[in-house]
Amino acid sequence: MYTAVEGARVPIRMWADPASVEDKAMRQLHNVANLPWVHGVAVMPDVHYGKGATVGSVIAMRDAVSPAAVGVDIGCGMSAVRTSLTASDLPDDLLKLRRRIERAVPVGFGLHRTPVNPAKVNGVGGWDAFWKQFGDLHPGVQDLHDRAARQIGSLGGGNHFIEVCLEQGGADEGRVWLMLHSGSRNIGKELAERHMAVARKLPHNADLPDRDLAVFVAGTPEMAAYRRDLFWAQDYAARNRATMVALVKQAVRDELPQVSFDDAISCHHNYVAEETYDGVELLVTRKGAIRAGSGDLGIIPGSMGTGSYIVRGLGNNSSFQSASHGAGRRMSRTRAKKLFTADDLATQTAGVECRKDSGVVDEIPAAYKDIETVIRAQTDLVEVVAHLKQVVCVKG
Repeated sequence: MYTAVEGARVPIRMWADPASVEDKAMRQLHNVANLPWVHGVAVMPDVHYGKGATVGSVIAMRDAVSPAAVGVDIGCGMSAVRTSLTASDLPDDLLKLRRRIERAVPVGFGLHRTPVNPAKVNGVGGWDAFWKQFGDLHPGVQDLHDRAARQIGSLGGGNHFIEVCLEQGGADEGRVWLMLHSGSRNIGKELAERHMAVARKLPHNADLPDRDLAVFVAGTPEMAAYRRDLFWAQDYAARNRATMVALVKQAVRDELPQVSFDDAISCHHNYVAEETYDGVELLVTRKGAIRAGSGDLGIIPGSMGTGSYIVRGLGNNSSFQSASHGAGRRMSRTRAKKLFTADDLATQTAGVECRKDSGVVDEIPAAYKDIETVIRAQTDLVEVVAHLKQVVCVKG
């Protein structure tokens, strides 16, 4: 159940202990809840400070949307696929499998030499129509078409990852899953930053407590342009993940030819959707939150050493049918790099085939909240379908 925090124009519904939330994140939540367009705010148990709006928040607005409440990685989200393999099918040394995945999917700032053939991505069509829309996007990104095409099917860096996981407990103990986390890559970031700059300059945003919360309002050309680019970038992110799923599946098939795969589960966790609550048509922004409508399957990952959960939504309207997107950071990347070493990372990722060097120390499990606590805090939002623990983790 949530705690209602008063003192703003609308109550802030929190599935996190308000006392545990950093002061600057609470200020952000109050700033959002005081915006005149806001219908409601729901806060997930993985909440933490972000640019303009907190990560782990759901903001429902009437006839308005704030680009900062979406974030710069438009459409970022998760995909997961259950395989026919079990733990006993995997080799004792998983380095070769990790290398196969890393060769198949560019990481960090990487991109493919040539665009991935869409024919490899089963079940996803409309590619020609999708790319024809590129010419309608913001003029400032028109020179990025080639890069965007070659980054479809690439991972990125930071908290993005590809994992091979084992199911924990139950009848499917030891079943192998594939999981990945990524978004709209550079093109999503470029679109977001350009529209944020436009929003900050609009007269109706002049008196906001935080200019990063600048909004577009319905019926304006700026809103129309943002929605066009936003929904295109969300589609790009979904296609990017679907392409990576196809590439990772082939990498696993090359190593273990006997494998077969279930249909993928996929969900955005940085996006906008048109939804109706309390009889009102709203623009619902989830920044670090997944949709958890009744029966919706979702993915809530932990850190690179702790495991993840496949969940099913319970359709709780109090949270605008939402749930957390992961464990959530408990400290900044800068602080993590100061506190921990590569040796600490190696200790905390024992048993996981992954990078264990200083370049990913900011992703150390101790920099994240406890995933078990986060799951327990939202039992009225989701039910657990499967608990997974990674044995391979690819990072940028």
